[in-house]
Amino acid sequence: MKKLTWLFWLFFSLPTLAANKQIAIVIDDIGNHQRDLEILNLPGKISFSILPHTPYSQVFARLASKSNKELLLHIPMQALDNSKALGPGALTSDMSKEQLQITLGNALATLPQVKGVNNHMGSSLTQESLPMKWTMEVLKKRNLYFLDSRTTGLSQAQNVANLYGVENVGRHVFLDNIVNEQQLQFRLNELKYKAERYNFAIAIAHPYPETIEFLQRMLPELEQQGFELVPLSQLVERKYIQLAQAEHKGVSAR
Repeated sequence: MKKLTWLFWLFFSLPTLAANKQIAIVIDDIGNHQRDLEILNLPGKISFSILPHTPYSQVFARLASKSNKELLLHIPMQALDNSKALGPGALTSDMSKEQLQITLGNALATLPQVKGVNNHMGSSLTQESLPMKWTMEVLKKRNLYFLDSRTTGLSQAQNVANLYGVENVGRHVFLDNIVNEQQLQFRLNELKYKAERYNFAIAIAHPYPETIEFLQRMLPELEQQGFELVPLSQLVERKYIQLAQAEHKGVSAR
């Protein structure tokens, strides 16, 4: 109720939403390498998603917070391909509710700076409603949003998040599934097309040297091209303001 009241207050306080074509870019897989710390030099309001219990997770979080960078927890979740190593702090389908929630809670406790959570891998676990319910219970209590990385088209994560009142959004584009100049440019163009069509778009990228070098060159051009690079939470808020507007219009029309 308090959240809904705030949304309606914001709706009446702001005559219209920003017309800018807004883009959020989240860099996943942060924390394993010292070179990750250099990525903080990327221009603009990039968001970063940190793997828990990794060698540089906490130092990265501290430095990022000093630079007012938005952070997420990149929680490992079980993949369909069981040969892939999930890393520490992983959530798996054989866990009980207590095990899963303690594991997730411990990961969050190491990174109190985060505003949200997204899945690392998870093509298997995000298809299962019950583990997603347990996950969303934790996020709801901590007032964290969820970004569905959409590693499977059968993900139940956002549906369950909606049931539990957890604010959520989904990834539109993976920038660097294929890491070469041509494909990076192709995916960036796709991201800009979606932002032009919907007035916002969300991309996930990774700390590959090729990706970072590409973004160093391309990010300054976004503003010149009429796009606004924003923290992911700004697009989460935008989504729920729009929902409040739609609900208000529906009530007024009755």
